[in-house]
Amino acid sequence: MATEAGNALGKIERRRAVDDVHQAIREAILDRRFAPGSRLNVEDLAAQLGVSLTPVRAAIQLLAAEGLVDVHSRSGTFVATLTRRDLEETFDIRCALECLAGEKAAELITDAQLERVSRLVAALAKPVKTDSQRKSHEVANSEFHEIIMQAAGNQRLMDMYQSLQAHITLCRIHRLDGAWQTRLDLEQKEHEEIAAALAERNAKAVVKALRNHILRAKENLLATIDATAAQG
Repeated sequence: MATEAGNALGKIERRRAVDDVHQAIREAILDRRFAPGSRLNVEDLAAQLGVSLTPVRAAIQLLAAEGLVDVHSRSGTFVATLTRRDLEETFDIRCALECLAGEKAAELITDAQLERVSRLVAALAKPVKTDSQRKSHEVANSEFHEIIMQAAGNQRLMDMYQSLQAHITLCRIHRLDGAWQTRLDLEQKEHEEIAAALAERNAKAVVKALRNHILRAKENLLATIDATAAQG
């Protein structure tokens, strides 16, 4: 039994190494340190992280399964880029999940969660001019939507949403066109409408506000991709 326990502990340590490498590369992709379409060199990554090639290769496979990187046997590994169809499918699924959660949240959301939503709406109203302010805005925006998912009280629904989060964040990377700041006022109004509907515990109003917000974001992103394609 002692030998078996020792082997099990060894395996856990190896998994932790892969997990750490996976998390480091994942964060670099989502923080835009590795831009969409950029090539990832396994040897360089291993040297930067101070690990062997094995956990890096394993982490790359995990990232590929998440859809964050594309692995090509001949040309190498690249940070994933989004097609128009990728974006449409991601946002359609997101809309379905969040609207279902919003309907449930209108009934189940707690006073503490409503207070947090109110504070996040206030935080999202702050000016966004610097890169640091943009990152803070995105964190608050993500938490705003996650609270709605949590308030629904459905763990399977939350798991499905979280599995989609990497793709949603990747979509936001593509949103950083020159016009994104001009949409902040509209985005803020939409957040306020969602928060007001939640405070009133009006399920129909919550679903309507969420649907309008998500589909508007989808159309903006599609326009950005279309414009980029036209320029190319």
